[in-house]
Amino acid sequence: MQKTIFITGASTGLGKSTAKLFQSRGWQVIATMRNPEKETELTSLKNVIVLPLDVTDSEQINSTIKTITEKYTVDVVLNNAGYGLIGALESLSEIQIERQIVTNLFGVIRISKAFVTHFREKKSGTFINVTSTFGLIGFPTCSVYSATKFGVDGFSESLASELTQFGIQVKVVAPGGMKTDFAVRSMEVGQHEAYEKLTAEVSKGYSAEQLENYTNAEDVAQIIYEAATDNKNILRYIAGNDANALYDERLKKGAEAQVQDIKAMFTF
Repeated sequence: MQKTIFITGASTGLGKSTAKLFQSRGWQVIATMRNPEKETELTSLKNVIVLPLDVTDSEQINSTIKTITEKYTVDVVLNNAGYGLIGALESLSEIQIERQIVTNLFGVIRISKAFVTHFREKKSGTFINVTSTFGLIGFPTCSVYSATKFGVDGFSESLASELTQFGIQVKVVAPGGMKTDFAVRSMEVGQHEAYEKLTAEVSKGYSAEQLENYTNAEDVAQIIYEAATDNKNILRYIAGNDANALYDERLKKGAEAQVQDIKAMFTF
């Protein structure tokens, strides 16, 4: 029987790569995005349905998912939509902070809540929530972004034990750097003169040269596919060489030692 995956943030980058991979493996794909009228590639593929969805709009979330679950049996929900907000806390406005939290954290919570009844009634289903290396490890200029991604990680861990009684799995995919235009297309950067040296140092990680060392979105999509199909009782999938190296370091050294190492890197 053909399976169905629901994806948020499918217009570009990891979301689009994942939609294309699942479609190529014979899945029905429901690809959602804020501006579907601009999409041409996914709309040309068989078994791909492109729908409008803004994860900051709770009414649209509920009405869209109600319509979908009345028509389709969804097997996997991929909470992928999100963006980066980078900058010292002092450089960020209240509007920027609130929009980041509403998109990256509330969006995942609202989408998940809207699908839980569907999964519970059919006694199966998998939520896969995309976080980040910075949802596992704190880093300077990423405080609010990390707050959302750590939040999604904690939400996912708690929800996993809450829903296991109904045969529902919750998994997290935590990518490191990816070779996408995320750093340009999906990132806001705050500036403050007191943090110029720090911001310049951290920004080296987003340079064109550094991006070449990161993981392809297609490879991370493959890990998402693995999480959806491996039938393993695993919570976290770390995606990318840089992500695995940092996470392995945390496990070996311990969180406190790693925090002190990162602080030492940025003591000017």
